Amino acid sequence: MLGTVNRILLGTIGLVLLAAGVAVLTAFRPLGGRHEPLLAAATRQRYWHAEGWWWWVVLAGLGVCVVLALWWLLAQLRRPRLPALLVDTGDGAFAVLRGRALEEAVAAEAGALDGVARCTVALGGRQGRRGRRSGPKLRVELELEPHAVPADALAALAGPALNHARRSTGLPELPAEARFRVTSHRARRVT
Repeated sequence: MLGTVNRILLGTIGLVLLAAGVAVLTAFRPLGGRHEPLLAAATRQRYWHAEGWWWWVVLAGLGVCVVLALWWLLAQLRRPRLPALLVDTGDGAFAVLRGRALEEAVAAEAGALDGVARCTVALGGRQGRRGRRSGPKLRVELELEPHAVPADALAALAGPALNHARRSTGLPELPAEARFRVTSHRARRVT
């Protein structure tokens, strides 16, 4: 959904800016040069100076555009996180599992694996068809020590660490995305 809204919004803004540019270039064909204003003083006086409210409307419109653009930018930068999951207890009742608690548990278990220097986990919504959320997804970032073997770290993560998370959430198909980084190891200089 967000991807479709972004495409429509960017397309609309692009068409409006293109139409405004073409209108300005065709309406004011004989431009006076690089250092001349687009509207001469006589034109400004005749059309817009007589109406005192005009400039306040222009400034208010520009202010609204800036606020909407900032809101849209912040919406793009925010990564969707799930605050909680409903876990079926098996007896017809449901328990609420906080997303942070699950993230911390998986991070602690994955961080204790051999060769892992640091681990961060984020529980987010998975993007399905047409941009809609179709379920939770774990994003795991592992920072490996220089001696670690990435295949072994991935096998250990995919095995016990994620199986515990899947079992505790009641989601046997809980997808996970793992990203690896290697810490830089600098030897000390011996004098």
